[in-house]
Amino acid sequence: MLCDFHLHTSFSGDSDTPPEDQILKAAALNMPRICVTDHHDMDVVSDCDFTLDLPKYFPAMEALREQYRDQIRIEIGIELGLQNHIAQKLHETAVSYPFDFIIGSCHFIDGQDPYFPAFFQGKSDKEAYRRFFEVTLKRVEKLNCFDSLGHLDYVVRYGPAKNRYYDPKEYFDIIDPILRILVHRGKALECNTGGLHYGLGHPNPCEEILRRYRELGGELITVGSDAHVPSRLGYDFDYVRDLLKACGFSHYTVYHQRKPEFLPL
Repeated sequence: MLCDFHLHTSFSGDSDTPPEDQILKAAALNMPRICVTDHHDMDVVSDCDFTLDLPKYFPAMEALREQYRDQIRIEIGIELGLQNHIAQKLHETAVSYPFDFIIGSCHFIDGQDPYFPAFFQGKSDKEAYRRFFEVTLKRVEKLNCFDSLGHLDYVVRYGPAKNRYYDPKEYFDIIDPILRILVHRGKALECNTGGLHYGLGHPNPCEEILRRYRELGGELITVGSDAHVPSRLGYDFDYVRDLLKACGFSHYTVYHQRKPEFLPL
C-alpha cells in the first residue's frame, strides 16, 4: 500500500475523526508510513474554524508518533491554505515547528471556498475554473512555504457540472506556468484521490496535468487520499499507482524533515 501523505483528523475544523482512528486504519492497511496534514487556513470567513491549534497539535502528534512507532511510521505535517496577503504569516507558520511535510493548497478564492455553491454564482464553470487557476498561479509565484502543491484542480470537484465539460488543456496557458515554477523550485505536485471519491473518474489534478508535469521535468509526486474519515484512507491507491506509471513516473515521494525521499510505485 502506498503511503498516504494527505489526511485529516479532529484537529481539522472539518473532521471529527480522532487521530488514533486514522493511525490504526493505516496500520491495518499495512501502510509503512503516513503523514497527518491537518488544515490551517488563516484569515478566512467560513462556517468551519480552519485555524489549527498548533500548540496542542504538534505535541499530540509527537506523542502519537512515539506511541505507535512499532506499528507505523508517522510524519507530522500541515496543510497550509495559501493566500498572498498573509505571506509573512505563512512563512512564520512553516518554520514555527519542525514539520516533516507541508502541503500548500488553494481553498479560498476571492474570499470564497469552491466547496460552497456561492463561489459559482454568476459564473460559468469555465469562468470559475479559470479564476481558480489564475489565483493559484499568483500564489505559486509568490509563496515558497510549502513542499507539495495540493489538489491543483480542486475546484472541479464542486462545479455545478463537475468535469462534464472540463478540458484541462483549455487552461494550460495558466497551468503550464504553475507546473514550471514547481519544477524550477523543486516542489512536488500532489496526486489527490479525492477527485475519484467525488465521482470525477480522475484524481486531482487529472492525468493530463500529471502527465504534463512529468513532461516538463517534474519528478516529485506525493500521493494523498484527503481522508477525513478512516474509510477514505488510501482511497483507490492501487488505481493511482497504475495511473502514475502510465504518466511516466516510476517513483513517488514522501517527506521527512521537509526533505524528499523516493519510493517505488
